[in-house]
Amino acid sequence: MSGLEQLAVLGAGLGGGILSSTVGVASLLSFPVLLAVGLPPVVANASNTVGLVPAGLSGSFGYRSELREHPGATKVVLLCCALGAVAGAVLLLALPAASFEAAVPWLIMLACGLVGAQPWLARRVARHRAEDAGPRHHLTPVTTLFAGLTGVYGGYFGAGAGVMMVAVLGLGTDIELRVVNALKTLALLSGNLVAGAIFVAVADLDWAAVGLLAAGSVVGGYLGARIGRRLPARVFRGAVVLAGVVVAITML
Repeated sequence: MSGLEQLAVLGAGLGGGILSSTVGVASLLSFPVLLAVGLPPVVANASNTVGLVPAGLSGSFGYRSELREHPGATKVVLLCCALGAVAGAVLLLALPAASFEAAVPWLIMLACGLVGAQPWLARRVARHRAEDAGPRHHLTPVTTLFAGLTGVYGGYFGAGAGVMMVAVLGLGTDIELRVVNALKTLALLSGNLVAGAIFVAVADLDWAAVGLLAAGSVVGGYLGARIGRRLPARVFRGAVVLAGVVVAITML
């Protein structure tokens, strides 16, 4: 990589870390940058997963007080995403590279659709709930299942996995958004750690890209946790949908 390309990857790590700890779409920024500097899609995805692990560590540390509020939900999310990521990483390595390239734009579009539709879906669910039902601060079996499937998706292709987890927890629980953001950040960390360990053992990685992403993302993850408590969700949602659609159309 040239000097400018290295700077671009470092900046993608910083921006990806911030997005990881806010709306959970780090890979919508970092993955296309890795492709743009010449990495093959599967190598780029594996390197991206490993390089964003520090963002999850620093972001989870920044959200440490929120993660203590509902310890039961925290444990379930952590376990679901860790187990799901194992299956997702195996799928990534087993499927042909051509299949992965063809799926990427549609996976990105799916993530963007979830970002835009989540508030509307949440209102629909709320209208159909019993008025005397208490607040849902735990994960039901159905919510747990979808959390696990989100973990599988995160291990296979990380872009938008955080957004999916926010949608799952937002629809399946009544946990406050700031705590949901913290749980989502921990979920991404869990998935990236498990899938990253598998990729380190058996996948091709670009270690220069991994190091640059890690250096930027460890700072961005902590900054994102501080920002995530303050900025309106609508601002992030609109920006992510716009950026994701542009990236998906370009890749198509």
